[in-house]
Amino acid sequence: MTAPARPALDACHLIDLPRVSDARGALSFVEGQRHVPFDIARVYYLYDLGPAVTRGAHGHKALEQLIIAVAGRFEITLSDGQQSRRFELSRPDQGLYVGPMIWRDLGGFSEGAVCLVLASLPYDEADYFRDHAAYLEAVSAS
Repeated sequence: MTAPARPALDACHLIDLPRVSDARGALSFVEGQRHVPFDIARVYYLYDLGPAVTRGAHGHKALEQLIIAVAGRFEITLSDGQQSRRFELSRPDQGLYVGPMIWRDLGGFSEGAVCLVLASLPYDEADYFRDHAAYLEAVSAS
């Protein structure tokens, strides 16, 4: 694996996704390299989350993600080791792009919340920072 890139908190942003609505309901979709700046290699989702549950508490060396609240709402706090930004996700037609070397904490899940994550890479434990001090050390070295 190559050396971690410098974190770019400013590159993390909300992306409005296509929404097609008619009398039957609504449909949204995401295409890799069109709606997100990466090919989608993995999809996973979090559900059955209580309001006191926290998730995340990690960073990635190379992985890019689009995080979507497909049901309910939740909060995400992103950090580059120096500054933080908080986002609330509550729309299934909007996602949060999170680039590499960004620490993320998720919480404040509403009842019935479902968090869908589209990822640029298959699962690889070596890509994770699970220890915040090690993450901060890597950020200061980049």
